[in-house]
Formats: sequence, C-alpha cells, structure tokens
Amino acid sequence: MIKAQGLAKVFDDFWAVHDVTLDIPPGTVLALLGPNGAGKTTTVRMLASVLRPTRGHAWVAGYDVRTQPLAVRAHVGVLTEHHALYRRMSVYEYLDFFADLYRLTPKQKQVRIERWLTFFGLWDFRNHRVGGLSKGMRQKLALSRALLHEPPVLLLDEPTSAMDPESARRVREAIARLRSDERAILICTHNLTEAETLADRVAIIRRGRIIAQGTPSELKARYLGPPEFRVTFARGWDGHPPSIPGLRITRWDGRSLSYRTANPARDNPAVLRTLMDMGLDIVALEEVPRSLEEVYLKVMAQAAQAEAAQATAPADVDAVTEEV
Repeated sequence: MIKAQGLAKVFDDFWAVHDVTLDIPPGTVLALLGPNGAGKTTTVRMLASVLRPTRGHAWVAGYDVRTQPLAVRAHVGVLTEHHALYRRMSVYEYLDFFADLYRLTPKQKQVRIERWLTFFGLWDFRNHRVGGLSKGMRQKLALSRALLHEPPVLLLDEPTSAMDPESARRVREAIARLRSDERAILICTHNLTEAETLADRVAIIRRGRIIAQGTPSELKARYLGPPEFRVTFARGWDGHPPSIPGLRITRWDGRSLSYRTANPARDNPAVLRTLMDMGLDIVALEEVPRSLEEVYLKVMAQAAQAEAAQATAPADVDAVTEEV
C-alpha cells in the first residue's frame, strides 16, 4: 500500500531525507520514530505528493508520487501536527465543505459525515463552532476530515501531540479501530509507548536515514539480546544459584532468579524442574518486560558512536601521514 525506494529530499545544500526505503502492506500500522529534524515530516509530505522527491521513487495505493500526484492525494488521508481548521464554521459545515472538495455526492456526504462524527463521538457537537472545541475534539475532527473519502492510506504526523492524557487515549483508541486489511497507516510520533501500542512495525530515522526497521519483537531481539525471564520463590534461599547448562544467569538474590535464553520453550521447563528438585517453591515464572524506549535509546547510541568514529577517522589518517 505504501512503498518507497531510495527516497530523498534536499533543500539547497541540506539533505533532509537520505535514501529512505519503506514497505507498508495493507493491514499494517508502521510507526516512524526519530528526534525533531530527523526527516519524519518531510518523508510524510513526499508520500502525500506535497513535496517532490529529489531522487528515489515512492508509490502510494499503487500511484507514483512523482507522476500521479493528484491520484495519490485522492487516496490518502493526511493529519499534520498543525492542522488548519476553520474555526468559525460549525463542525458539520466544516466536513460538508471538504466533502464537496472530495466531490462526494449528496448521499455520500450525509452518510460519511454522520458515520465519522459518530465514530469519533462528535455527532452531538455537529452544530458547535470548531473554535469552541477542545484540542482533543479538534484532533478527532481533523481525523474525520482525513477519512471522509475513505482513503486506503493514512499518514498521521504526531496525532496526539500536546494532548491531555484522556484525549490522547481516545485518539489512540480511534486509530486502533481504524486498522483494516484494506488500509495502511503510517504514524510519526515521539511517544514510544504509543508506538508500541499501535504499531505492527517500527522504523527509526536519524538525520534523514532509516537506521533500524522491523517489528517491535524483532528490534528487541536484535538490539537487546535474548529475552530475560524471572522466577520468583515463595521463600528465601541461602544457597548458591543453580547451574543450568546453556543459560546466562543475570540476577540472583535468594528470592528470585533471572536469566536469558534464546530458546524459552526448551529452557524454561528445565529451569522449573531444576529449581523444584532443589526444594524451592515457585510462585511465578514470567518474562521481564522490555520496552521500545530501550530499543530506541540503544539504536540512537550506536548510531551516534558510529558517526563519531567516522568523523574522527580522516583526522587520524592525516595524523599518521604527517608522522610518516
């Protein structure tokens, strides 16, 4: 549904995006993560055919963003961080105006405006002025506008930015309900908890380049190593930790044992048998939670180290040359 190959954008002599490659099939939510200025918004604007790529190619809903911009725009719903809302219009008038721009028939307008206002809990506010809505309600109205023409692709840039927790939760719930086998969703966000909750896949961008990409579980395995498990005992144990071949014990305090294993289906039963043979009463065996935030920080730290090493390499070569 969304495919980009080597997508890049330069402004004067500044490369905002370098060779971004993405593949987002129908039914998938991809979270694009990165710091401010990393190239997230520029990428979204190229995918929406608002900006023309300097090089590379991208297709959205089967249409080329370079050669078929009108078709692309007709098949995407875009939510920007600073969406423009016509504050003096009523909620219904606002959507009716955009429905005309999308060239919906009178019947389509009536059905879809009611459908999406009801979906987002805004139907009872249809006669209220847009300017009188709360930030969360305005965000949901902007989402309603993006969905009026029932696009197969949604591009959402910071959908819960600066929202209070309750409004953000409602918008996240709405996005989750929009997941469909016939729709692909790309979300740009700084909220890593939000990304982990909503996304099937994650791409991390830094200085215009995608530096990591995969499912949350794949990224955790790749950057944090094998999963960690913790066994909790009913009472303390004064002896030494058990020796179990193939396991790396990470923590032992007499009340619990933590270890890493790449094959939990094989090793977890062996651990339980060993501990029970030692006479330990086991209360729980559970996987230690690992967050997407840990992955993000590890990826960013590795990228910064690689950039620093690359930056100092030429100076080192020059110094060696001068000595020779």
